[in-house]
Amino acid sequence: MPAAKPSTVAQYLAALPVERKAIITAMHRTVLKRLPKGFAACINYGMISYVVPHSIYPSGYHCDPKMPLWFMGLASQKSHIGLYHMGVYLDPATLKWFTSAWPKHSKKRLDMGKSCIRFKKSDDVPLALVGELAGKMTVTQWISIYESKLKR
Repeated sequence: MPAAKPSTVAQYLAALPVERKAIITAMHRTVLKRLPKGFAACINYGMISYVVPHSIYPSGYHCDPKMPLWFMGLASQKSHIGLYHMGVYLDPATLKWFTSAWPKHSKKRLDMGKSCIRFKKSDDVPLALVGELAGKMTVTQWISIYESKLKR
């Protein structure tokens, strides 16, 4: 019988492989320290998620309104550590800021998809930049960007 999937952030962190536990824990703490007031950490989509709770945004996520509005995620994937940030995906100004800030924080080539920033090794994670990214948008700004994209 497979192990139960983590339902809390603490369970998720405790279940991480030894080689990823320290860096993902450090990333999570960095995000929590810099994340503006109103966001909440939970487990969604099988990863640590930073969301706008229903108490602030009752409409929830448009594809599944029972889910809170997702903003960021942090996951230990098979071949990398994934940091997901919807602001980078939906806001051109945030994407431009992030890609121009990257070389100031890392000598590694930026490996990213539309919202996923991939780190192959723990040493590849620029914690200061992760913290800056986490603090870049308030809940109100995120909701405004999110809703503006829904209207299109």
